Amino acid sequence: MANSEYLDDVHVRILRVTEDLRAIQKELNCAAMQAPSDPELMEALTQLPELESLDVLKSALDQMRHFLWFYVQVMTSDSEAEELPSQKTPKKSAAEASFIEKFNHLTDAALLRYFAEGKHRKPN
Repeated sequence: MANSEYLDDVHVRILRVTEDLRAIQKELNCAAMQAPSDPELMEALTQLPELESLDVLKSALDQMRHFLWFYVQVMTSDSEAEELPSQKTPKKSAAEASFIEKFNHLTDAALLRYFAEGKHRKPN
């Protein structure tokens, strides 16, 4: 699959998930507004399977939010650094620049590994 096709697929999935999340939010909001005056609905909403599914959704959204924050930081930090003209900061030696570049790649890899392994953990 070509990169553009892959990115198109990801973009379509993001749009679909975003629409689904908005629909879920709307439905839950309606249920929350109706529940105080409807004892049967209130009971149904507070049953264990309902609460567990909401907890799973919350956990997945929290993990995605953390990952997206990290992803945006990684994807924009290199491009922003290249776009900025050299500022009035002292030039780094080649050894310093190489060390910093290696360190950035190691931390990026460690964070990616942490988030990938975090699928089975609850977020903080």
